[in-house]
Amino acid sequence: MRRKLALTAVAIGAAAVAGVGLFAALRPVADAPAAASTSAGTAAPPAEDASSAATAGPHAGQGLALDEGVRELDLIRPARAKRAEDFTVALVGGETLKLRAQRGKAVMINFWATWCPPCREEMPAMERLYRRHRERGFVLLAVSVDTDASLVRPFLEHHKLTFPVALDAKMELANTYGVRALPSSFLIDRNGYMTALALGPRPWDNRAAHALVEGMLGP
Repeated sequence: MRRKLALTAVAIGAAAVAGVGLFAALRPVADAPAAASTSAGTAAPPAEDASSAATAGPHAGQGLALDEGVRELDLIRPARAKRAEDFTVALVGGETLKLRAQRGKAVMINFWATWCPPCREEMPAMERLYRRHRERGFVLLAVSVDTDASLVRPFLEHHKLTFPVALDAKMELANTYGVRALPSSFLIDRNGYMTALALGPRPWDNRAAHALVEGMLGP
């Protein structure tokens, strides 16, 4: 699995430079966990999806900002409404983070590794996105799948990264979310529903990324 992820990470970097699509090449294999099939569809979620409710009524502006961010960042929308799988993880700093406890906040879960060049390249942009929106309730959790945990803390300190980081050396959480490429980022709305998925790196500090998070946070 790790060898496949390593190869996929390299492929993502090459594809990003070439400007080609990633989803077709990285479609999960048939025996992927069930979570993968619900987070890798391309159809828009149904009207009853809690994340799409923001497009109606007085907060339509936030819904439009969300849709614009998804479109411009070329994210994948869930095929149907589904709550993100709950979990509790230990953070590098010693604290714990439980996903269910983040209800009412917008959450981004990024799976990465220190040996993954595209992962390293998008980290500074992720940090800027996190710093800009964290006071409003934006949670960014980076989940490292490094087998050597001793590599993670020096990397974080060197790059002055302040968002929460968890270790997933056995890839238990990665498998729960059907991760088949690095980096992979899952965006979860304030009600705990999966909003979008990014396969490969993204410019997380551009206008579209900020609009996306603002749309998820709402008024």
